[in-house]
Amino acid sequence: MGDNALLIFKFQIMKTIKIIFSFLMLFAINKVSAQEVTNVAMQVTGLTCSMCSQATETSLRSLNYVGNVTPDLNKNMFVLTFKDNKKVNFDQLNKKVKDAGFSVGKLEATINFNQVKVDENGQAVVGANVYRFDNVKNKVLNGPVKVNVIDKTFISNAVYKQKSASIKFDSYPTGTGIINGKKTRIYHLSI
Repeated sequence: MGDNALLIFKFQIMKTIKIIFSFLMLFAINKVSAQEVTNVAMQVTGLTCSMCSQATETSLRSLNYVGNVTPDLNKNMFVLTFKDNKKVNFDQLNKKVKDAGFSVGKLEATINFNQVKVDENGQAVVGANVYRFDNVKNKVLNGPVKVNVIDKTFISNAVYKQKSASIKFDSYPTGTGIINGKKTRIYHLSI
């Protein structure tokens, strides 16, 4: 191979490597910028002692995406942070509290949205999650947003009765609805 052919060959390899590297970087950036729950403040009802709190904390820590759990015994609150790039499931958090023998009275989450469009009905589809907002319509959510999960198992019975009188989503009583012809879990949120 002559010197010119060798230079052209090296140039083509470098160009190919740059293109592959660019695609990998785009994939990595897209992965990092996807919607992500960064933390949750959860009020747990029924706690009467530090052993109750410890049982709840241990149960929550067993989820592979939970990074840290900070209990506040005075307010019966648990602040959870999550491991990077791990999907958080609100229903699993609720189940872990129930497994410890208690219930969730309030769940406030900070979700890092990436240009998520909430339609005229208050619905946003983000990956596998469907959210219906009771107080947001026709808006684009971007960056960290604090939301309250207002489904029946995430609030007190009194608050649920009050909310169900004003929320007109057919999915609100069950937390499910038909999306694209398939029965889907829908989280009802307020900002």
